[in-house]
Amino acid sequence: MSAEAQPRNLSEQAYDRIRRDIILGEWRPGEKLLLEAVSDRYEIGMVPVREALNRLSAEGLVLRERNRGFSVSALSMDDLEELVSTRIQLETLALRTSIERGDEAWEELLVLSYHRLSRTNRMLPHEAGRERVSDEWEPRHRAFHLALLNACGSRWLLGFCETMMDHAVRYRNVSMNAHASQLRREGANGEHEAILQAALERDAGRACALLAEHYSATLDGVRDVVGTTRDPAWSHAPESAARDSGRIAPTRR
Repeated sequence: MSAEAQPRNLSEQAYDRIRRDIILGEWRPGEKLLLEAVSDRYEIGMVPVREALNRLSAEGLVLRERNRGFSVSALSMDDLEELVSTRIQLETLALRTSIERGDEAWEELLVLSYHRLSRTNRMLPHEAGRERVSDEWEPRHRAFHLALLNACGSRWLLGFCETMMDHAVRYRNVSMNAHASQLRREGANGEHEAILQAALERDAGRACALLAEHYSATLDGVRDVVGTTRDPAWSHAPESAARDSGRIAPTRR
C-alpha cells in the first residue's frame, strides 16, 4: 500500500466504524467525540478520525461546533416526526415507481429478501436475562426495504431513501436499547408480508398505504415511550444548533 493510499484507507475505516456505532446507539446522543479518545477506541490516528467525523457531520450524525469540537447529534421527537414524514413521502414515491417498472428479477429479489428476513429472529438472549437485536436481522431488514425501492430507476432517490433509513434506524436502536420490551412490535412481520403481497400484486396504492402505516406505527410506539419516560437521550425541544453543512447529504455506499 502506498503512503498516499494508507491515510485514505484509515479514514474510510474510521468512518465506517464510527458511523456504525452511532447508528447502533453505541455512542449516546449528545456524547462528546474527543479526537484522542475516539482515536484510542478505534486504534486509528487522529487525522483519519477527524476526516471521518467531518464526513459524519455532513450527514447529520455528528454535530461540529466551532471551538467545541465534535459530538453525537442529539435526538428529538420533532426531528423524528419530520424524518418519518419525509421518509414516507420519498419512499412511497420510489415504491410506486418500482412497482410500475419492476420486472421478474425485481420480484425475485423482493421475495428472497423477505424470505431471509422472515426466517431471522430479531431479538436474541443477552447477558443478565436481557435481549439484544440479532446481528443478522438489521441488515436483512434494511435489504428488504431497499428491495422494495430497487426498481425505481433513480440513484438520487435511492440515495436519499438510504440516508433517511439510516437515521431512522439510529432512532429505533437508541430507543430499543433503553426500552426494548416497550417498543417491540410483534405485528411488524405481518406488516412486511402484507407490503410484499401488495407489491407483487402490483397494487401500488395499497402497498404505499401499508408502508406509510408501517412507519407510522413505529413512530407512535417511540412517541408513547419517550413522552412517558422523558428519556435523557432525547432533546424535548427542537435542536437550536444548526448543522455545519446546512443539510443532510445522501449517502452512497
